[in-house]
Amino acid sequence: MPNDVTSTNAAILTLDSDAVLETAQSKADLIWHDIQNAYRTRKILTGTLGGIEKTEAGSLIAVIYYKEFRAVIPITEMMINLLQDEAHDYGELSLRQNKVLNNMLGCEIDFLIKGLDTKTRSIVASRKEAMLKKRQIFYLDKDSSGQSKVYVNRIVQARVIAVAEKVVRAEIFGVETSIPARDLSFDWLGDARERFHVGEHILVRILNIDGDTPESLSVQADVKSVAGNTSKENLKKCHVQGKYAGTVEDIHKGTVFVRLELGVNAIAHSCYDNRTVGKKDVVSFVVTHIDEERNVAVGIITRIIKQNI
Repeated sequence: MPNDVTSTNAAILTLDSDAVLETAQSKADLIWHDIQNAYRTRKILTGTLGGIEKTEAGSLIAVIYYKEFRAVIPITEMMINLLQDEAHDYGELSLRQNKVLNNMLGCEIDFLIKGLDTKTRSIVASRKEAMLKKRQIFYLDKDSSGQSKVYVNRIVQARVIAVAEKVVRAEIFGVETSIPARDLSFDWLGDARERFHVGEHILVRILNIDGDTPESLSVQADVKSVAGNTSKENLKKCHVQGKYAGTVEDIHKGTVFVRLELGVNAIAHSCYDNRTVGKKDVVSFVVTHIDEERNVAVGIITRIIKQNI
């Protein structure tokens, strides 16, 4: 007896089914074709910094992954500008370059292809040339009204390329800049690594642009003016002698910086708990004074609710 057609589990065969028959090999061929075109047309490609290696000669190379292909960028083409003079011999410079690259692992990298080997499908590239090209396009080239694409006070997207406790390193259309913690948020920010991570895109406001050649360009930017300041509005909810929970964000020279749960920055100069207060402790905070000029609540830590151990 023939099988009932409706009882089979086979998916319905559609006319475009052959579209998924693309093999891994043909997919790789298509990507390699794109790479060859990018090489010919000097198109900027974007990949991920996936590794750091040393050549047999002992020089550092950055390994970039673009789709399924690996591109190699010599350290001299990564545009890591560290001081090199009599006081900084190459050995120390190499260590510092390695440290910078380590901090950048996982970030997005723009690059221009400098050379291809079709047999081995190997790629040698330059980040420096891509960055200089982007600087020219976005900062120096002008439109019909005489305006560049990136200008002071404009909000633009930036890439996070490294994060430390008190600073975020960002790349803004070919220019790298360091944004200190005070310019990252109106909130107390004890550790930038808790809020920012390598590889993400953030919005920044351009505060200043210096230089008139691709090589001499430098940029200052901030994040906090884009996000806005909610502390001023939240401060109205705060009352003298009110008791609020908060988290210790930082401690500096005996001053404890607390972020209250209701979204207010607070400062305490004393703690009534016998235990030593530490970063990330959850505390009970009594407000003794509201400093409207600095947008902070001033007070005392009455006890540690939960220690961060």
